[in-house]
Amino acid sequence: MDISQISQSLQRDAVWVVFLNVLLQQAGLPVPAVPTLLLAGSLAATPGHIGRLLAAAVIASVIADWLWYLAGKAFGYRVLAGLCKLSINPGSCVSQTEARFIRWGPGSLVLAKFIPGFSTVAPPIAGSLRMALPVFLPAAAAGAALWAGLALGAGWLLRTEVHSAIAYLDTHAAGALIVIVGLAALWLGWKLWQKYRFRVLSDLPHIAPDELIAALQAAVPLLFLDLRGPRLQAETGPIPGARAAELDHLMDAVGDWPRDQPIVTLCACPEDATAIHAARTLLRAGYLSVRPLKGGYDAWRQNTQALLRDTGLR
Repeated sequence: MDISQISQSLQRDAVWVVFLNVLLQQAGLPVPAVPTLLLAGSLAATPGHIGRLLAAAVIASVIADWLWYLAGKAFGYRVLAGLCKLSINPGSCVSQTEARFIRWGPGSLVLAKFIPGFSTVAPPIAGSLRMALPVFLPAAAAGAALWAGLALGAGWLLRTEVHSAIAYLDTHAAGALIVIVGLAALWLGWKLWQKYRFRVLSDLPHIAPDELIAALQAAVPLLFLDLRGPRLQAETGPIPGARAAELDHLMDAVGDWPRDQPIVTLCACPEDATAIHAARTLLRAGYLSVRPLKGGYDAWRQNTQALLRDTGLR
């Protein structure tokens, strides 16, 4: 099937194509929806047709968001951690996205569709935070309508240019395929470079849970920074001897700490991403000894709670 046939098929079944494409993308699959929305908007015959396409996109997006909301409400942190583990860049992490969601409130759901990576994690965060469904659904619908409406509207306004591009691609399909494959390779290369940079960033000394317990019992205990998200801190309680902090406001949390005293950072995200970023930030700020806890909160919970009870620290 050539490009002109694809365009004709899209024009004939545009509502269903848009619905399925948006549903799959918002469910978390790597299926881009904006090109489909642009093309569908350019092929729309009337404003009423645009309205039907917009309704299909909004309904599909809200269905996917609602399912993620229910998953977050039922499984909480496990869903968020799973989503971050699927990311090719582990530096995008639960603690940071959750803290930003709390600061922005329901408005974050309106903006989420325009922030790569945040669109999928925002609904389960809303569910895990027990956002009321009558608040969640209108905010999710508003964000979907703004996102899809802009793409469809741009396709409608630029329909002459879009049709010219389709005609060009139809006559130069082989060259267009090479360009598309090249762009996909560049995107993948950029993501892998980000992953490599994170590996380099992670190459600093960590502290094991048993070492941390011993250090907390020393005459001059080290300083302990808890970078878990607010929801997990509220759900599981504070960590004895730790100070809660956010990565975006890290220096405010440690401003009164001496720079020559050892610091340990802890988070609850894949590959200790936030704890590593915090440690690097503090080392650059002049703190002499900063180490992330290896394994993060899971390692702390599994390996140290019994020791804490036995030593009377809890």
